[in-house]
Amino acid sequence: MNNMLRIAGVLLMILAVGCSTPPKTVPEIGDSAPEQHLDPDNIADAVPRIEPRSRYGNPDSYWIFGKRYQVMNDGRGYRETGIASWYGTKFHGRYTSNREPYDMYAMTAAHTSLPLPTYVRVNNLQNGRSIVVRVNDRGPFHDNRIIDLSYAAATKLGILERGTGLVEVIAIDPRQPLPQQLSVVAQQQPPSPVDANPDMFIQVGAFSSRHNADRLRQQLQSKLDRPVRIHASQHQGQDYFRVQVGPLADIEQSDVVARKLLQLGMNEMHIITD
Repeated sequence: MNNMLRIAGVLLMILAVGCSTPPKTVPEIGDSAPEQHLDPDNIADAVPRIEPRSRYGNPDSYWIFGKRYQVMNDGRGYRETGIASWYGTKFHGRYTSNREPYDMYAMTAAHTSLPLPTYVRVNNLQNGRSIVVRVNDRGPFHDNRIIDLSYAAATKLGILERGTGLVEVIAIDPRQPLPQQLSVVAQQQPPSPVDANPDMFIQVGAFSSRHNADRLRQQLQSKLDRPVRIHASQHQGQDYFRVQVGPLADIEQSDVVARKLLQLGMNEMHIITD
């Protein structure tokens, strides 16, 4: 699975105090689904409710594997497209980052920067399914991933067999009733038709200067065997030029390109679809 770099007890203790160095140990590689199979049609979404910010797992920032992660003060307004993975038996019963035992049968998830806990809607952009989960853990620390789902959540979303999926993650404000109403509607209605293979790009930079965007595009084009484009747009009267690699055929191809981009020093990457 793509969550093999998850940190268990060591990460928990580091996050509780706000770490300054990466953990010195990681669990052995390998994870799996349980023998008990779940019917995705019988899995209920997490129900958003107002909760206090967790005492544990919410430092201002922390370091993992040489990278600093900033924890958001407030998750409201968060929306991102990217790749989801999942974790199962290997971590079942172990403490999550907010010191709750991980329950692979619960509708939960791990995220690197959202406050704990946060409720999010996860939309599968390849099959139209949608779920609501409660974020109570940190991860995934695998490059090119934005959320790690529990076994139950991955089953309901339809990414269990492949291990990953192209998703959109949207933070829910429990004080607003609309997301909860939409969650009920989503369970009662069949998924809308979607493009099972949308065009996928990795965005590596956004500039107000076309010259700077062109310079980065030329640098990457000479080192990658994939096309690099500049996507121009406007926001509040300001021009933006976004440098994007792609289109990419699938998640596996995006992983290969992401690793190459990391080798080239591109540490800030975002998956987008077109």
